[in-house]
Amino acid sequence: MTYNNNLVNRYNQLNMNVENPAKLILMLYEGALRFANFAKKAINDGNIENKVKYINKTSDIFVELINSLNFEKGGQIAYYLNGLYAYQIELLAKANAENKTEYIDQVIHVLKELIEAWKEETGVS
Repeated sequence: MTYNNNLVNRYNQLNMNVENPAKLILMLYEGALRFANFAKKAINDGNIENKVKYINKTSDIFVELINSLNFEKGGQIAYYLNGLYAYQIELLAKANAENKTEYIDQVIHVLKELIEAWKEETGVS
């Protein structure tokens, strides 16, 4: 019984922290940026295991961002973001296959721009 109560409490804590969808998107962008930086470091360090792990984590976030798009409400912006996110996944796959940080640098640049634009647009921080 205590185990279930702990799970419910943990879920409620997480749910309270991401009540605001705009804040959740910002958290996803920031997480992707953090993982992309870890992947870049892993490439520079020659750590294949961490490279793959962090590239996959970054890609997973972009997949989640794609899945969260509302094409009905978002219109052209949703379609633009869909393409942008998909391209980031492609760059991450190239970085993984070719072991080149240049691709991750491009992803990092886009994520920084997305974070800045999202904060400006939504007012979240």
